[in-house]
Amino acid sequence: MNLEAVQKTYKRYAPQYDLLFGAIFHPGRKAVIEDLECQPGEAVLEVGVGTGLSLPLYDPSVKVTGIDISEHMLEIARKRKARQKLDNVELHVMNAQEMAFPDDSFDKVVAMYVASVVPDPVALVEEMRRVCKPGGQLIFVNHFNSSNPVISRIEKWLEPLANTLGFHPGFSMDEFLSRTGLRPQQTIPVNLFGYWQLLRAINDKPADTETVLREEIAVA
Repeated sequence: MNLEAVQKTYKRYAPQYDLLFGAIFHPGRKAVIEDLECQPGEAVLEVGVGTGLSLPLYDPSVKVTGIDISEHMLEIARKRKARQKLDNVELHVMNAQEMAFPDDSFDKVVAMYVASVVPDPVALVEEMRRVCKPGGQLIFVNHFNSSNPVISRIEKWLEPLANTLGFHPGFSMDEFLSRTGLRPQQTIPVNLFGYWQLLRAINDKPADTETVLREEIAVA
């Protein structure tokens, strides 16, 4: 997988994406938003926001920023934002592996159906950690390779077609967690047959000294 292949694939998917993946992935999107338990005024980053299917699920009191590498997918998200008057939403074309946001910009960072799409999942998680405040939530929803031997064989057969499909069919949860160092507090099966998993982790990076001082001064 490379960025050019991802962009080409989702340019092709964009016109039919909502029809193909809207309903089938909706339970996972809903589960993520509910699990976030967002409070008024919190800032949430949604990585790989796509056509913005999840955006209407957020409470209007929450500031939501969505990024995606596909301009064609984001164009549909922009139309959804305007049509539904989602004034709490900002959208940007951006590479999730090299985000333009400063450190500690968001209270919570979400990646729905993205980890098996990006060329470098480790870079994705590192960037999510960087832009998320210490102690904030990191939430993923993704397909991972199945333990069912029949389905597992199909996934391995499809793996050479990853660039065409737009994701890695044989994406391993064990390898993902090992390489990224993520330690999920919770793993919940979602969507049809529980084939996708919701992973919730706390951003356990230490707060930098400057941030701690600013917070102490603000409290004082």
